[in-house]
Amino acid sequence: MGPPDLRGPHWAGILLSASLLTMWSRPAAAQFILDANLLNTTRKLLAIPILSVSQGTVTEHSGTVTFHCDTRDMDSTIHWVADNRPLVFHERMQLSPDGKRFTILTVQREDARTYRCEAQSTSWVQISDPITLVVNYGPDPFEIKVESGIPNGEEVGVIEGSNVTFSVEIQSYPPPAYSWFLPNDTVSSLTVRTFTIHAVSRKHEGVYKCLVSNDVIHLSRLAALKVRVLERLTKPHIVTPSLNLVENASSVALTCQTTQKGAQVRWFLSGQPLLPSEHLVLSPDNRTLVIQNLWRNDTGPYECEAWISGSWARSDPLSLTISYGPDRVDITSGLESEVVSTVEAELNSSLTLQCQAESQPGAEYRWTLEHSTSVSMGEKLIIGALTREHQGTYNCSALNPLTRQARSASVLVRVIGPQSSLSAGSIAGIAIGILAVIALSVGLGYFLYIRYARR
Repeated sequence: MGPPDLRGPHWAGILLSASLLTMWSRPAAAQFILDANLLNTTRKLLAIPILSVSQGTVTEHSGTVTFHCDTRDMDSTIHWVADNRPLVFHERMQLSPDGKRFTILTVQREDARTYRCEAQSTSWVQISDPITLVVNYGPDPFEIKVESGIPNGEEVGVIEGSNVTFSVEIQSYPPPAYSWFLPNDTVSSLTVRTFTIHAVSRKHEGVYKCLVSNDVIHLSRLAALKVRVLERLTKPHIVTPSLNLVENASSVALTCQTTQKGAQVRWFLSGQPLLPSEHLVLSPDNRTLVIQNLWRNDTGPYECEAWISGSWARSDPLSLTISYGPDRVDITSGLESEVVSTVEAELNSSLTLQCQAESQPGAEYRWTLEHSTSVSMGEKLIIGALTREHQGTYNCSALNPLTRQARSASVLVRVIGPQSSLSAGSIAGIAIGILAVIALSVGLGYFLYIRYARR
């Protein structure tokens, strides 16, 4: 074999690597010193502080806890962290001069957090493993609550036949145990925070007690509540003596009827508590409401509510129908909405007049034309083809069938346009006149003929 060919790309890469190695090589002693310094720096930067605590579980208000941060780096600064945020010190905390130890005096429940310490130097930061402080507390004083209950002094009323839920809200760690005592001091098997009684009755009256216990700190608390079952009221209803009510001409008395003796009554107008006045007068027992001098806005709706010992029932709403009007009568023409007193229309055109008046119930309308005996009924008067004979003053009368009140208005109609040829009436008159002249002439001729014949 001949000598190798050093011109190929493979040999060129080997030669370049050897050249670089020769260029950057250092004396062995200097290389050893550099590696040792790098090793010492790495050890210094990787030092992790160790966090310890005097006791990890403590009872509220009865213990002191000390945290200690151990670090081998004497030049580092210690920072404290709680729940991943910088720790804010308060009056119950004491920090040592070197910052490596802090103490919580008289531990409280808000001190139950996760703590860490940080060792910080000019070029590196290391953080310890976390430690969670557990604080046992409670149960705090509490009350028994009754959903859908009606407070009445030191007791709560519930409606007979309703569903009633009992519950308690407790501040405690660890979660406490529950024991319920039902009326007549009977111990139940209920060991939950809340329970429901369906369709309560008189047998459910009495004192309900709940014992809450924290078995870790051996503390228990008891709460009691007196429950009274209230009679379910039947729905009252409103009675009115008359339904034909007329504005400004009558008053009306509304009576709230209920079967419960001793029940009190209150009234509502349009969903709001009714305020008595000279116009709205209540009887001494509130069971009768008199509306003086009715007017159209007194329609309601009205409701009455019967209640006794915290139990109540409300009637169905009652709305009044109050007759009034007719108010002012207005006449309009065609599709126009403006009130008119004079209308001009083309000869042979059509004309529509409309009569309107606010009224309850709706008014009855009657149209008449002056110097004419014809009458048209209805809100609208429609004339198909106008002639001169349709000219004149038209009167519209609006009558309320219940109030028997009537109002009227009038409009002047003028027919405009060129005079047409003789009308049929005129032609008939002329024809009759000609016939009369002919008859007279014939009669006269016959008379003269007879007279001449006699001679």
